[in-house]
Amino acid sequence: MRCERYALGGEPAALAGELRALIPASRTVSSTVAEIVAQVRGAGDAAVHRYTRELDLGGGEPPPLRLEEEELIAAERRLDSELRRALEAAIGNVRRVAEATPRDTVTVELATHTVLVRREPVARAAVYAPGGRAPYPSTVVMGVVPAQVAGVGEIAVCTPPDRQGEVPPVIAAACRLAGVTAVYRMGGAQAIAALAYGTESVTAVDLIVGPGNLYVQEAKRQVFGDVGIDGFAGPSDLLVIADADADPELISLDLLAQAEHGSGTLVVAVGCAGSVLDAVAGRMRVAPETGAVAALVDVKRLEDALGLAEEFAPEHLELIGAAAEALAPEVHRAGCLFIGSRSGTAFGDYIAGSNHILPTARAARFASGLTPEHFLRTMAEVRIARPSELAREAAPLARAEGFEQHARSMEARIGDNQPREPERRNRTGDG
Repeated sequence: MRCERYALGGEPAALAGELRALIPASRTVSSTVAEIVAQVRGAGDAAVHRYTRELDLGGGEPPPLRLEEEELIAAERRLDSELRRALEAAIGNVRRVAEATPRDTVTVELATHTVLVRREPVARAAVYAPGGRAPYPSTVVMGVVPAQVAGVGEIAVCTPPDRQGEVPPVIAAACRLAGVTAVYRMGGAQAIAALAYGTESVTAVDLIVGPGNLYVQEAKRQVFGDVGIDGFAGPSDLLVIADADADPELISLDLLAQAEHGSGTLVVAVGCAGSVLDAVAGRMRVAPETGAVAALVDVKRLEDALGLAEEFAPEHLELIGAAAEALAPEVHRAGCLFIGSRSGTAFGDYIAGSNHILPTARAARFASGLTPEHFLRTMAEVRIARPSELAREAAPLARAEGFEQHARSMEARIGDNQPREPERRNRTGDG
């Protein structure tokens, strides 16, 4: 594995930029994706089948896009007992953490009126579970459970089919255990387009979440506005801050674990104990090649390591060693924070209950990991009991913006400070 060594001598922001530059910029696939989206939007199932045939099946004939309930039941029955227990534990832990999201309705009482703020879930959502090198049932759990906790009524999952055109059984079983509404045999940009606009077999959704390759993420970007998305998920990254007491073997294992995500992954260890980083460097240089890149950064103080981490804004941040762990309250820019030598990132990828669909490529500066919040909309209810005061205050503002009719609409309520009783009419047959 490629492993670079740095020393922080100037501004943390500059070094953070150098580290990010170790991963080459993704090639543009915008025009290719635009063509796929247009074809699916126009031709529906036929276009999805054509791209599935060409890109996934090597020319083979694809089966129906949607799995039947009997197929999901059969997959669940064939599930290995240990794997089933793992999935059920992950579902339970993710659900308990997701349920901590507040959903209370709040009423704001003002002098002249009330505003009630309530949360409403989207009606239909979809989770993209990547395929390719391996199936990812954990992504089914991470995407579906927060949607359920938010109250989404219909939840679909799509995943690329294998070379025989089938959904991997472990994905189908995870969907069954998680209570998914619909499961589709489709992947890539064509799947995102089908979910966004609907086809003969695919019901259009309101929100699409989940990781995926560059084509999937570009498709999400292009359909955004017609549907909601969770964000643009790029390659994974991890930054570890270690002090002199940290175990270099654990650090190495955590870096190597994240490096398994393959090409484009960036793993970084930062510390002021040269011997610790030296030991990590030795392990990285003989590690199997995955396409990931490792970097080690020497700093004079752990506070400098924190400054670098804040500028790097990692998807995953680990603090290992007592002095490093003490920095936890000062961390503000990370997708997920793991504290202590017992808290490796891999736990978060599967079982801890925190979500593994996280902001990448410095998006932790402004974005969050997937929670029920992504599936909820905030809606206000306004009831004005005394409009006169509000109208007098707001009319000059409306006129300053050139909206005379807005002003008149409000001024028409001046003097109307009592709630009107609804007019009652007797209908034929009423007593």
